[in-house]
Amino acid sequence: MSVVEQYARAHIVSDVDIAEDEAVPVVLRYDPDTDPRSVRVGLPGTHDEWTFERALLEQGLRAPAGSGEVRVWPCGRVQAVVEFHSAQGVSVVQFETKALLRFLRRTYLATPVTSRESATHLQQ
Repeated sequence: MSVVEQYARAHIVSDVDIAEDEAVPVVLRYDPDTDPRSVRVGLPGTHDEWTFERALLEQGLRAPAGSGEVRVWPCGRVQAVVEFHSAQGVSVVQFETKALLRFLRRTYLATPVTSRESATHLQQ
């Protein structure tokens, strides 16, 4: 199985020194050989890479999902928000939903869908 890596333009609201109105490249990564149920998001300028369930990302595109360190929710019709909580603070990352859907589709092509995960939403 192959690693899926995709750069997506995103707006980051954080206490890190990034202009809020400037879109930055965020790395979306999926490695089915390492962890077939998880995705990773790398934030620029912070050296942070967050790992969380792929199903959480998919669920959060339809309705608010998650608790604790990672939360995902739709923001209007064309955007989604991923919120990361750590001891250093909170980073809020706003993506175009299309970019996240494209990434999820690629992850499901890289590995079979398990019984707990459903790509039904991704086919819309």
